Amino acid sequence: MAALSGVRDRDALNAAFVRLVMQTVDGTVRQVALIRVVGEGADRRCLVCARLDAGSDAVGCDPIWQDWGDLPLLAEKPLYARVLADGTPQSVQDGALCRSLFAVMGEQGASGLLEISSEQPLDESAHVRLTALLQTYQNVLGLLDYGEKDALTELLNRKTFDGAFFKATAATQTVDVEDDRRASQDGGQYWLAVLDIDHFKRVNDTYGHLIGDEVLLLVARIMRNSFRFHDQLYRFGGEEFVILMRCRDAKDAAQALERLRHNVESYVFPQVGSITVSLGFSVLQPHDTPGAAFGRADKAVYHAKSHGRNQVVSYQDLVDSGVIQEQTEDMDVDLF
Repeated sequence: MAALSGVRDRDALNAAFVRLVMQTVDGTVRQVALIRVVGEGADRRCLVCARLDAGSDAVGCDPIWQDWGDLPLLAEKPLYARVLADGTPQSVQDGALCRSLFAVMGEQGASGLLEISSEQPLDESAHVRLTALLQTYQNVLGLLDYGEKDALTELLNRKTFDGAFFKATAATQTVDVEDDRRASQDGGQYWLAVLDIDHFKRVNDTYGHLIGDEVLLLVARIMRNSFRFHDQLYRFGGEEFVILMRCRDAKDAAQALERLRHNVESYVFPQVGSITVSLGFSVLQPHDTPGAAFGRADKAVYHAKSHGRNQVVSYQDLVDSGVIQEQTEDMDVDLF
């Protein structure tokens, strides 16, 4: 329990939790899985965050960037849906094994499930221990959310960016950038985009900071609705946002960002009316650094803002067209 409460990385926390559950419940348990429910409405799906089989030390999980269509629909798992709806643990006999399900609670209600497959039904004492473990896990998750999220928009904050960035670049290094077939099979490349709200100072000066904060909140909401569950959205401060995403190629990345730009432009903001955003993006390279990648995307944003605003600009397109020179060294950008 002490080790669980001391973890500060979400993936490590999930792995520590399923290991602790396996150790705590009796020896008839064959598998422990921690499942996160992602998506909205009828398109909610189940993502395995951590899975541990009896007798194994290796904790597995679904790839966070995996194709949305490969995740099972919650609607196809009525027992899951029932536990999520009422929060009451459920057990069912599934062939030779008994499956026990417990809701994992978050700020907005049940956000996931703990699934235990065992040879025998869990007894009352196991339920008591699991309830205590779940409460501890949920408390630590809440603390992580508090430390990792921007207080206003509830997007990720800038201090969490480095860890996510280096996970993405580590994955990038496993793909031979000269092998297009392998890159395609791996699902594409990672991209970093910077978003800046156009004329945001004018909004604050004209309507006040309360209305300015409302604009930031609504832009964050539009961002969530415009991207996939695994795209990582950050607020870096003021009117600047960062997006870390995975797309098959530059065209797909540009289309995703153009969709966001259009969604913001089409939205009628209370009192303010129309708001636009400028975006710049760059592919993540092997052995990249946060400062270098951010610097490339920021150059593209600067170009967008100085050439009419309300547009999406690719750093590589600027280099290829000779508008700017290729950045060959790390930018001296202080992200933190």
